[in-house]
Amino acid sequence: MQFGIFTVGDVTTDPTTGITPTEHERIEAMVAIAVKAEEVGLDVFATGEHHNPPFVPSSPTTMLGYIAAKTTDLILSTSTTLITTNDPVKIAEDYAMLQHLAGGRVDLIMGRGNTGPVYPWFGKDIREGINLAIENYALLHRLWREDYVDWQGQFRTPLQGFQSTPRPLDGVPPFVWHGSIRSPEIAEQAAYYGDGFFANNIFWPKEHYMRLIQLYRQRFEHYGHGTAAQAIVGLGGQAFMAKNSQDAVAQFRPYFDNAPVYGHGPTLEDFTEQTPLTVGSPQQVIDRYAGMREYFGDYQRQLFLMDHAGLPLATVLDQLEILGGEVVPVLRKEFAKDRPADVPEAPTHASMVAAAEAELASRSGAVETSRVASGSAFGAAAVGVTR
Repeated sequence: MQFGIFTVGDVTTDPTTGITPTEHERIEAMVAIAVKAEEVGLDVFATGEHHNPPFVPSSPTTMLGYIAAKTTDLILSTSTTLITTNDPVKIAEDYAMLQHLAGGRVDLIMGRGNTGPVYPWFGKDIREGINLAIENYALLHRLWREDYVDWQGQFRTPLQGFQSTPRPLDGVPPFVWHGSIRSPEIAEQAAYYGDGFFANNIFWPKEHYMRLIQLYRQRFEHYGHGTAAQAIVGLGGQAFMAKNSQDAVAQFRPYFDNAPVYGHGPTLEDFTEQTPLTVGSPQQVIDRYAGMREYFGDYQRQLFLMDHAGLPLATVLDQLEILGGEVVPVLRKEFAKDRPADVPEAPTHASMVAAAEAELASRSGAVETSRVASGSAFGAAAVGVTR
């Protein structure tokens, strides 16, 4: 089970002080948050991709490459890579390069983003969003696995004998999660390829995501990648903690009430009842998230949104101390209890390399067995002819 944090990189005024960080300050804060995540024992740091204010992470590979040089174990991911508006050739090359620089500590969450105008900015039609996601990923999947690719599609110029460079580290592409908050087509796509499915369930009630995840699990099994229980699932989440739950609510309320996404909408109490947002003591967060597998089954990755809505850096770092020091160690034990032995761990570069080597050895063994069997049959036939 992997635990980590994801950021959308918003530049938001702190409603309690009226201070708005500069873009430079926000970018530096995101790096500090990633470094702190590793320091407190978290497994993953993921950044969004946006190309409009008030967000700053327009170049995830640049940021993650810089963070790679400052960390040693942290898995570097995206909470959205825009598979719809990025050229899949560029994605293939950028993330393979990052994979080499980070020693394999890289994976991606493919998504369509949350900003409609991004489509025309990059010459795309939002009405083709699902079709773009399907076609672009089909090409990306091949670019990472085939040395030379011939390609003819609807949304980009053809390719003839194209080889992306560098090739994936150790011949193993970065693991891909397909992220969605609403689209069954994306759950189907994740299942078809045997990839992970990341349900960023931070806005809607759990019943909606239960249906999406159930569909993904069923189709994962249908395509022969394993049982439904062995499908690779990730979840989003949100938390704000204080030793005393009343203090947590009092501290977080002004940030919630003025948040760009859900501020001036439902009350904090209604939102925490209907979504995974948990504002209270560390034990309340433990209890809430330990119960997630009751609804979603055993899963592989839990990411938390901790640094949004104008929360100052010092507060976020304090939250990470609580998350890494008090909450995650308990959750690791809770999720390990009664976990079926055949439920896989979250994929890592090392585990995927080992799986690829085992598959190669198995194929080589099968070929050798076949060769020996063929030789024996030929020998027996020759003896029969001689006789």
